[in-house]
Amino acid sequence: MTIRYPNGNAYQAPATPTGPKFPSTYTNYGKRGMTLEEELNESNTYYEVTGQAVVHKKPTPIKIVKVDYPKRSAAVIKEAYFSTASTTDYNGVYQGHYLDFDAKETRNKSAFPLKNFHQHQIDHMRACSAQGGICFAIIKFVTRQEVFLYRATDLYAFWDAQQTGGRKSIPYADIAAKGIQITAELQLPIPYLKAVDQLL
Repeated sequence: MTIRYPNGNAYQAPATPTGPKFPSTYTNYGKRGMTLEEELNESNTYYEVTGQAVVHKKPTPIKIVKVDYPKRSAAVIKEAYFSTASTTDYNGVYQGHYLDFDAKETRNKSAFPLKNFHQHQIDHMRACSAQGGICFAIIKFVTRQEVFLYRATDLYAFWDAQQTGGRKSIPYADIAAKGIQITAELQLPIPYLKAVDQLL
């Protein structure tokens, strides 16, 4: 059975780095056209094996309902469901700072729809921010092929405004003006720690 995230992507256990570490000039020329999640996972692997940061995608909590045992040595999950609402996509540590962020993609050229977030995710980021964590969203405009780090505080302003009749999206112009654009490098597809440095 395949376990899927709410966005429909199949769950894959994070790769545990083994073997030789990537040199500082590590380049992966494969997998062009990756999703934002794949790009971030590859970037996080690079950051970890080069000793820069430890950031992982959080597994989505599931409750297993039915398991078949076709053989003594094998178990097959036949039915499972999401037991609790997931929080944000990624968390970890960078230079002694706790990072907590969500990754979102949109094909909309002019705005980012707020429906891509959920109240429990906003509440979680606010709670982490209150404890001194660094919280943000990494937003990819797929059609534009542009990626931005967008501060959680800027996100909160639009989120709160929609509750009182404000717009249901964040204009692209606002994200481009207030966000920090992230440009791919040869070594890694989403070098977001350079943008995080501007938040420290």
